[in-house]
Amino acid sequence: MALREVESYIGLSAGIVAVSFAAILIRLADAPAPLVAALRMVFASVLLAPLALRSKRCRKEIAAFTGRDALLITLAGVFLSLHFMMWIWSLSLTDVASSVVFVTTNPLFVVLYTVIVFKERVSRTFWAALVLAIAGGAMLGGNDLLAGGGKWRGDVLALLGSVAVAGYFLVGSRLRGRLSLFAYIFPVYSVAAVVLVIVLLVMEVPVAGYGLHTYLYCFLMALVCQLFGHSMFNWALRHLKATIVTVSILGEPVGASLLALLILGEAPVMMEILGGGLIIAGIFLVLYFNPDVARSEKKM
Repeated sequence: MALREVESYIGLSAGIVAVSFAAILIRLADAPAPLVAALRMVFASVLLAPLALRSKRCRKEIAAFTGRDALLITLAGVFLSLHFMMWIWSLSLTDVASSVVFVTTNPLFVVLYTVIVFKERVSRTFWAALVLAIAGGAMLGGNDLLAGGGKWRGDVLALLGSVAVAGYFLVGSRLRGRLSLFAYIFPVYSVAAVVLVIVLLVMEVPVAGYGLHTYLYCFLMALVCQLFGHSMFNWALRHLKATIVTVSILGEPVGASLLALLILGEAPVMMEILGGGLIIAGIFLVLYFNPDVARSEKKM
């Protein structure tokens, strides 16, 4: 194995660990979902600004945006803001394991979109994978429904967050192929930040009055999970197959669940382990046997 490949696997592993902390930091922030989502994207945009604006290539590409480009950037930003809003909200209602597993089902929605809209034919593997994921989702959701309370609502919100991020990937795939990384993520993150700030104002969610830990954890979310974690995936993509990089993201539910156990003392029950395992197996089959999905999902 070449040295560069070894470094790529190390970087990929670091990226998985970084994004696995997202759910934990959201819980530790202990603030309303709209505020946490907005602070995450505002901090990410501010941290990105000097890097993006210092890049001559980035400035040139942004200046050359057409009206259609601006529309797609805005749409991607709206989808991304909806994703974080729904997912972060879900974490206040359901377990980390259930929420993270449901929110990573987006590859299924990407393929379903191409089947429904473009009438693309898919292999039997996809339909088998879909059945596995639905069975796992039924186990997770059914268990939460029988448990009473609002945990099932958190599952639904995480699923809606997954649909939103699938839209983000589908829109982004139309732009990322011809834009550099900074020229794409900086305006998209900025749009998402603006949308979430508007949501804060409309919902009259206070921005001040929380403990210092709330702002610190949101800042760490932006730095560690949003910028470092996702950047590592994109860096590794230059040296590893897209399928390897994308399938590796399935390590996030596992990592998040382990961290939830160690840091929050939140242990998944057997039904969550079995249901989550079926969903992850279904997503793995989709990503492994549909490389086009893997490529589109990493055009972030």
